[in-house]
Amino acid sequence: MQPLKYLAGYPPHLQARVHELIAQGRLGAVLADKYRDDHAVRNDGQLYAYVQELKDRHLRKAVPLGKVLYDGKLQVMKHALGTHTAISRMHGGKLKASREIRIASVFRDAPAAFLRMIVVHELAHLKEAEHNKAFYQLCTHMEPDYHQLEFDLRLYLTQLEVQSLASPGRAATNPG
Repeated sequence: MQPLKYLAGYPPHLQARVHELIAQGRLGAVLADKYRDDHAVRNDGQLYAYVQELKDRHLRKAVPLGKVLYDGKLQVMKHALGTHTAISRMHGGKLKASREIRIASVFRDAPAAFLRMIVVHELAHLKEAEHNKAFYQLCTHMEPDYHQLEFDLRLYLTQLEVQSLASPGRAATNPG
């Protein structure tokens, strides 16, 4: 059995079930059936507005965002689905800080729920730097189904990998 790198920390019985779905060729269909809603967040301007709306709703007092964009250079296979950075620059005699969120381009074509999950994850880093209990509490405050979405996103990434291995010359973007 091929190891499931996105599900490595999950119990063996869950991994076995995922292996069954892959062997039956049904993983993509199961995900497509569960996550039918696409999103209309196609470019960086729309992504900025989307992220800002979530930030305004849940993290009004957090530091302002300087930039939000899709980043084609983020390597999903290296576990970077999004990044958050704080950039400090000297402007005149003052130190100016800017926050930046970059979302992997794979989310441009992912179901709406997965885009929301990764945005919530990156927004939570505005308040909590580490992946600790407070971080995950904030994530579930902003998205009550956060943990299920994170698991299903791992299934989605597994399906994308299965598709790309099945047809190496073609970039897989949407399971199903």
